[in-house]
Amino acid sequence: MKKKLAFTCSLLVTTIFSCDIVTLSDALARTVKKSAAAKPSVTPSAAPAAHRKRATGPMHASGGGENVSVSVRRRSAPAHILVSKAAIERLAPGMNPMAALNQSPGVNFQSADGQGTSTWSTQIFMHGFAQSEVGMTLDDMPLGEMTYRNYNGVNPILASAPENVAGIDVSQSAGAEDVASTNNLGGSLAYRTIDPSHKLGGSVQQGFGSYSNYHTFVRVDSGDLNSIGTRFYVSYVRNDQQKWKGYGEQFQQQVSAKFIQPVAEKSSVTAYFNYYDLHENVYQDMSPEILQKMGNKIDYYYNGKNSGYLTAINAAKGIYPAGYEKLSDPLDASYYEGPTNETGYLGYIKSDLTLTDRIKWVTTAYGHGDSQQTGWTSPYYGSPNGSPLSEIVKEPGIRRFGILSRVTYDIAKNHIGAGVWYENNSYQSPMYAYSLPNVVNGQVMGSIPNPLGHYSNPFDQIFNQNYNSNTFTAFVNDTYRPINNLALHFGFKSLLSTQRVGDGHLSSAYYGNNDTITSGESLTTAKAFLPHIGVDYRFLKHHEIYIDISENARNYMESGFKLSASPFAVTQEAYNASRNSIRPEKAWTYAIGYRYSDPLMDASVYAYRTNFSNRLQQITAGSVINPISAVENVGGVTMNGVDAQYVIRPISHLAISNSVSYNHATYDNNITQQGTLYHTKGQQVVNYPRFMYKANLTYDWRSLSFYIEGIYLSHRNYDYSGQLHVPGYWLSNLGLQWHVKKPSDKGERLGGFVKGLTLSFNLNNITNQTYIATMGENGNPLDSASGYSYQSMILGMPRTAFGSIRADF
Repeated sequence: MKKKLAFTCSLLVTTIFSCDIVTLSDALARTVKKSAAAKPSVTPSAAPAAHRKRATGPMHASGGGENVSVSVRRRSAPAHILVSKAAIERLAPGMNPMAALNQSPGVNFQSADGQGTSTWSTQIFMHGFAQSEVGMTLDDMPLGEMTYRNYNGVNPILASAPENVAGIDVSQSAGAEDVASTNNLGGSLAYRTIDPSHKLGGSVQQGFGSYSNYHTFVRVDSGDLNSIGTRFYVSYVRNDQQKWKGYGEQFQQQVSAKFIQPVAEKSSVTAYFNYYDLHENVYQDMSPEILQKMGNKIDYYYNGKNSGYLTAINAAKGIYPAGYEKLSDPLDASYYEGPTNETGYLGYIKSDLTLTDRIKWVTTAYGHGDSQQTGWTSPYYGSPNGSPLSEIVKEPGIRRFGILSRVTYDIAKNHIGAGVWYENNSYQSPMYAYSLPNVVNGQVMGSIPNPLGHYSNPFDQIFNQNYNSNTFTAFVNDTYRPINNLALHFGFKSLLSTQRVGDGHLSSAYYGNNDTITSGESLTTAKAFLPHIGVDYRFLKHHEIYIDISENARNYMESGFKLSASPFAVTQEAYNASRNSIRPEKAWTYAIGYRYSDPLMDASVYAYRTNFSNRLQQITAGSVINPISAVENVGGVTMNGVDAQYVIRPISHLAISNSVSYNHATYDNNITQQGTLYHTKGQQVVNYPRFMYKANLTYDWRSLSFYIEGIYLSHRNYDYSGQLHVPGYWLSNLGLQWHVKKPSDKGERLGGFVKGLTLSFNLNNITNQTYIATMGENGNPLDSASGYSYQSMILGMPRTAFGSIRADF
């Protein structure tokens, strides 16, 4: 069998590459050989499992101008990183703005597709915390928890077109008490959208790339409609690409509009609306066993033809394609297909009022609706027409509305703030089974449904739960400046959240028993005092030191049955057994940082310690088809880490950045399951590297802009016992822009009407590295015995090229 090569490449700031060749499957195999002696097979517990049948495994620079891809802005309390619009525009057309964060120390962004837009595979980690523990907002509007099949919001890539994102404000600690979030244990990402232009005009961008990638963006700005500056814009974005392996399309489109009505001199009312529509065939989840025995090219059987369906039918009958017989469970290795379909809309109305020179009042009212169909073809539950296959489709829906309001008051040497946030969220979580055609004498009896279409007329409702939650938070803070170069911050947040679940249903035909699902129950998270203390001291001319201490807590997860560490998503019996020991997860973070900044160089060091307690984890045992599942409090995680970064500007328009990150994040307790002790205590947390190194060079020369970057990740733990590791890798990207005419340039317009014209080229994964990108999308196994064949990793994109042309009018 031909083995694929993974290249370990070092990108130096002098743009010299040195490469060592490592075989990915061999590297994974070595981790198995080094693991402890195999224990009896245990069904791994799960975090959000999307396409797997299993409900398994537990989851869990200072600013240098626009030449630097990520600049740092300091507030008086926690350290913040500001990702600028210029940094986002350097990325490939349609690229997820989160990718710009990958040059920030301590942050790890991953995706299996070339633009980072797949909601199934997209992941972001910050200082050891997963995306489900990072708060996210858009223009103050909460976006909820960034998980697949989001239960209280939406992935940011669907909330705004990348071209409409003005920047991302990143809080590195849990202490951003004014953020409308109930899950920001590990920080927050605050997206900001651009405002409509004061001048009539617009922008058109057409991008193209490898694997039939096409990206189209159009925005029209009204300009000022009257003397006080009333204005709006409307935009449309369409992104379409084919999978790089297997077969299938990945498509999304959005329509956005923003309206600003000035009120008096320094006040305004803003309205925002966004409609999104996503349809994608995702990549198959891989396991160490599959990579070692079959390589990295296998995918779903779906090929857009009847032959792919016939292959899936034969596999369900035990007749597998060549090579599958090598696997321990060939039936479970590949399915026919696994689509994602999601449609929704969101919007807000915001009043930003300057009442006096000292008092400002901002209020935002918002609403959001979302519906999804995410499926997989099951060979374990046949259709009534005799087909051994059926389509299992989860169909969650969200309807939520809320309001947040805050007031700031400047008096003497104090900047005082206070605010409240309320949200009601209705979340429905059903799963249905749909019939697929039978095959008789080699002929498909009927039409095969389009996986990216709409499924209707199910023959069975497998499970259902309806959730309703009411969330209220309030905060008060004060930043006091006794002298100009010293800021003392104190604030706290209060959290009250009540979550109820009802209308429970389980299919006895599917699960083969008479169990009942949790229903008619509620849990309340109440934390009256979550403090945040900060000190920021600037001394001499270029030096700054700061301290940040904060506590935060989160409410309980919600999900479909056995799909996460939600205490509700289990049987009624399991809920009754654990209800008295379940507590809200919380975290204390202590941080100290230093910065130096002058025209030639910026340097920073950020050290932190986090104590993460009451960690909830899904524990499962028994059959992999219908496991016995419970959610338990399994203890805590202790994190100690440090980030260091410097940026030098030796000549005008040239910036060179280097950073290192070290994160020692380990579990505090062992886990006992079905009488077996798993030695998880002291092991590095799963899916997040202990060490990262990042280098970046940007250079602007006349009308040309160039960047090249390299990122190294050390190995990542795949199982909780630290026996299986995904090998480390280097990844490098570059981009070039030719500004034929910048919008800010003076002189005549091109052709009399084009005020800006830019051509761009991007090359991602320059060395064609074969590497594991996404990990833990189906949860993580407890040890190597259960983890070797456990499919919960997705390969990253091979070398991919993009080009685009953008015109501004």
